[in-house]
Formats: sequence, C-alpha cells, structure tokens
Amino acid sequence: MEYTVTPISPVETQVNVTVPAEEASAALTAAVALYRTKADIKGFRKGKVPASLIESRFKKEITGEAANELVNAHINQIMGELSVAPLSRIDVGETTLVKGEPMAYTFRFEHAPEFDLPDYKGLTIDQEEVKVADADIDAVIERLRRNLAEVTPISEDRQPADGDVVTVSFEAFENDQPIPGVRAENFELTLGEGQALPDFEDLVKTVTAGDEGEGQMSFPADFVNTQLAGKSVTMKVAVHAIKERVLPEIDDEMAKKAGNFESVAKMREAITDSYTRSREDLHRAAAQKKLLDGLLDNIDFPLPPSAVKRQLAQMLEEYVTRLERQGKSLQSTGKTVEELEKELTPQAEEMVKAQIFLASVALKENLSVSPQELDAVFYRMASQSGQDVVQIKRYYEEANLLPIVRDRLLADKAADCIYAHAQVNTVPTKEPNAEGTHE
Repeated sequence: MEYTVTPISPVETQVNVTVPAEEASAALTAAVALYRTKADIKGFRKGKVPASLIESRFKKEITGEAANELVNAHINQIMGELSVAPLSRIDVGETTLVKGEPMAYTFRFEHAPEFDLPDYKGLTIDQEEVKVADADIDAVIERLRRNLAEVTPISEDRQPADGDVVTVSFEAFENDQPIPGVRAENFELTLGEGQALPDFEDLVKTVTAGDEGEGQMSFPADFVNTQLAGKSVTMKVAVHAIKERVLPEIDDEMAKKAGNFESVAKMREAITDSYTRSREDLHRAAAQKKLLDGLLDNIDFPLPPSAVKRQLAQMLEEYVTRLERQGKSLQSTGKTVEELEKELTPQAEEMVKAQIFLASVALKENLSVSPQELDAVFYRMASQSGQDVVQIKRYYEEANLLPIVRDRLLADKAADCIYAHAQVNTVPTKEPNAEGTHE
C-alpha cells in the first residue's frame, strides 16, 4: 500500500491511497475463506462449499467486506504514521475492489491547524481571596433545616399559604369543555416556591382542605405548551390535604441527622471547610479563564468547520433544554433556530479555539489520560444520575464518545499546567455594589 498526502486547507487533508493487485486479491481470498466457514448452502457441508461457488453467490457482500477491511486497516496505519488526530468523521471516497486489479481510493478528514504556541508559562494573574461570611454558612444550614423538615397535616381549618405542601387534583376547561392533557390527580405541590404558575397557586390558596373551587387563570405568552400560551381558561381544583413543614431546631440532634456530626459546632466547621474549598475552586477557575482568554487574544488560526458545527449543535441543545426546564419554548423567545445559531456562533468558535489551543499545550507537555481517570469520570456520572456505571461506559464506547471525554480531561490538565506555572497574586474579594454586580 502506498499513499500521498495533499493538504486541502490548513484544517483539512486528503489522502490518496493505492493498493497493489496482490494485496487486493489477498483481501478477497481471505473474505471468501471466511464466508466458506459460515455459509450454509444446500447440498454441501459447512466449510466444504467450493470457493468459486461462494465467490459467485456472495460476490457483492464479499467485495464490500474485503474493501472495508482494507480501508479500515490502511486508515489506522496511515493516521498513526501521520500522527494526526482527526476532528471530524473520516470521509472515504468510492472504493472498487476487483480481483487481480489494483485498488485506489481517497479519504478526507479535518484536523487542528498548525500554529506557533505562545509562551504560556511564567504569566501573572490576579486571583480573589476566599472570604466566607457567617451569612453564607447560615444560608447553607437553613437549607439543611428545610431538607430535614417534617411534613405534617395541619390541624386547623384554614386555606393553604406559602410554604404549605398541598395535595390537589385539577382540570382545565375551555368553553365548558375539558382541555385534553391539562388535568392531574393527587398532585403534590409546595406553594410559594415557583413550582406552578402564580395564577394557579393563587386559586389553590382560596380552597380549604376537602373543598373544591374554580377560577380563571391565564397562561403566559411564552408558555412551553404553545396550544395554551396566552390563553385564559377555567381551572377547577380540589384540595385534598394541606401539610406544613415543621423545621427542626438547630441543635446537636439536627447536626447528627444532617451528616452525623457530633455537634452544631462540628457541622458548622465542616460546612465552612466545604464552602471555602468550593469558593477556592471558583476563584481558581476564574483565574484560569483569564489566563486562557489572554493567551487566545494573542493568537489566531483557522477553525475546522465541523468542530464549530458540532459545538454549536451542543450549545443549541443545552439552550433549548434550559428553556424547557423553565416551562418555556424556543418559540416563546421570539427567535428562530437560524437567529439563535447566528447569536451563538461566536461563542462556539471561541470554545473550539480554546479546545484546540489546550490540546496543543497538552501535546507539547506530553500530558496523558489514564484508564483510571476515565473510569473516575464515569463513576461521577453514575453517582450523579443514579445510573449503572457499566451501562454509562458502554454507551460512551459504542457511541464513540470516549475521545471527547479524554480530550476534555486533557484540556483540564493543560489549563492546570498553565496555572501551575503562573505567578498568582491574591487580591481582595470584590464586594457587590448596589446593583448586585461586582465592581
């Protein structure tokens, strides 16, 4: 096998491959032999079917598989010799395999451009000091109290209020006809936490336990269900139960329930340590980003279109998912997909530029990712999602997503390397101004 490499652009390369007739014929012979072992043809025992019969009956399948085997073997060999990591799917041109004749084909792929790395060591950066206020720790403890609160039925006969947990059934009507899909039985809702539309919560607050009520409610114009967006409907509700959250006292007993702490003091100490580490990580990440932004501002290189397209698609998906979690739709924003793509493209380009730069730093520093480090990522995913770690890893392997995870870890290591070799100056934490932003 021989090949020639032709640059198409700074980020795309074409390889022309020529396979001698002897190698092409050998691949066909091997494919025929494989088919002989598994072919089931009437009148012949398995493995005893004449090769000529196998070749004539399964000609299309045999030539296709033999060509694929050759192409895959060649591409792996060539990519290894070129020491280039493709950033896109490898596109293979038409391949024709004929016994006794040489085979020729081409393949193309996108890759990172060549560029001169700037001096990324010995930089200077300011990093905010960590300042933990008592109010910050108090807020964490208050959240723990709410998580440990007991939900008990109220004894008094009253209407529900903010903070109460209510069990309700509801159904929406338009022109005295029920609206399909807008009903629920024994739905549990905590009032005052934005879990439902304000009009719906206001209606629920007018009904005592065991009673029913109805009223008009309007759906916002940007409601995720476009069939209801902007509409006013009649909502009928039945309140089955009203429960209140009884918060525990902040004492040693609560500390034990919250995390098996010996006392409130020990709980507060542990929360302070955790909060401090979290803020340190946050300030460190901000300093790393400033270092990276400064480096990227001083270099320029072309970006692989497919990498930008892939990053943009991921950002669009995440944007739409966030909207749906808020009960909204892309249509509710007044933007088309095309307009959103145009808006997000500069950010996608910056992210791809950063990825390519950090990959180059990782290569220069001989950074690598061990199998154990990859496994740690999947264990974290499993812990956060409650899924089986083996299934998660198998999904990433079958979807060919392992290189993406590995590249992300390498980028993190490269950013850590730049930070480790920087002069980091600790500066006072910026206090928020009246508008809530930092000066």
